[in-house]
Amino acid sequence: MSTTPGTGDHATTLVDRLGIESGMVVQELGYDDDVDHDLRDAIENRLNDEMVDEDSDEVVDVVLLWFRADDGDLVDQLVDAIAPLADNGVIWLLTPKRGKYGYVEPSDISEAAPTAGLSQTSLLPLGATWTGARLVPRRAKAAADRGRADRR
Repeated sequence: MSTTPGTGDHATTLVDRLGIESGMVVQELGYDDDVDHDLRDAIENRLNDEMVDEDSDEVVDVVLLWFRADDGDLVDQLVDAIAPLADNGVIWLLTPKRGKYGYVEPSDISEAAPTAGLSQTSLLPLGATWTGARLVPRRAKAAADRGRADRR
C-alpha cells in the first residue's frame, strides 16, 4: 500500500483528511478486532511509527477513539481522551455507521461532546463501516474562530 498523498489509495486519502502527518504522536483508544485495519496501517505508515496506547503518558497530537454503543459512557471516554491532548490536539471519535453493530446515534455524540468540554467540527465517512467525528476542546475552537475573524 502506498502512503504518498495523492496516489489515490483510499486509506491514505483518509489519513490526509484526518490531518495526520509524519512526526505526530497519535494515541489509539478502544482498539478491538472490528477496527479498520487498513486505516490503522495507513496511519502508522504515515507516522513511520506505531500509535501509542492508553498506557502512554506522552502528550499527543491526535486521539483516535474507536467507540461502539456498548463501550460504556461516552462522556467518560471523551474526558479520558482529552487528558493527553496537546493544546492544539484533536480527537477523532470513530463510531460504526448506521446499520452496523455498535452504531452510536449522532444525538448521543452531540450531547456528550459539550458535556466533556468538546466541540464537534466535522464528520468524515471512513470506509464502509466507520464514521469519524472531529472533536476539539472548546478552548481550541474558540482560538481558531478568533484567528479566522482576525484574518477577515
